[in-house]
Amino acid sequence: MKRWRDRIEAGQELAKALADYKDKPVVVYGLPRGGVVVAAEVARALNAPLDLIIARKIGHPFHPEYAIGAVTETGQPVLNESETSTLDQKWLQKTIAEQRTEAKRRRELYLEGKELTPLHGKTAILVDDGIATGLTFRVAIEELKSKKPAKIVVAVPVAPDDSAAEIEAEVDEFICLLRKKYYLGAVGTYYEYFEQTEDDEVIDILSEFE
Repeated sequence: MKRWRDRIEAGQELAKALADYKDKPVVVYGLPRGGVVVAAEVARALNAPLDLIIARKIGHPFHPEYAIGAVTETGQPVLNESETSTLDQKWLQKTIAEQRTEAKRRRELYLEGKELTPLHGKTAILVDDGIATGLTFRVAIEELKSKKPAKIVVAVPVAPDDSAAEIEAEVDEFICLLRKKYYLGAVGTYYEYFEQTEDDEVIDILSEFE
């Protein structure tokens, strides 16, 4: 089974697959936190700016690690309707509001009020360290669409085939190094080293692109 040593190696390999975009009008977006490490390697290789789309998972109230939706700082949440329709709707709306507030807090923490990179007429390349349910990617794509880019590209090292197919239908180009019909259940399975990326690391990476 193919495994990457770490997010840096995966990002470097992903950058090679995106080489046609080098020195073109593109903006690379990472999904914090781990996706920023991968996205930074892509941005460096393409000589492109690095920005963030901060998507927050909405976890099931009884199984918080199980995603039933996702939300960004603005815009509508993306929800797994078969799951959320059976839940207390007041709890759901409260949780959406809390996660939206957390997304805003993280942008302030990571970027200290820096203005969003202008995207009109440019290609947006959205990068993470992998896809599981795809909910955070779908809500991130919706946020990017609202910014009116010329083109949206999603680039990831690994994804399950069903989630990949859903996302591929939403964007102009989908690049995935390892698209698995029989997915092993967690992104970290495809890495030898997959420690949690800390806030300080994200801030340090972003400071290189100021």
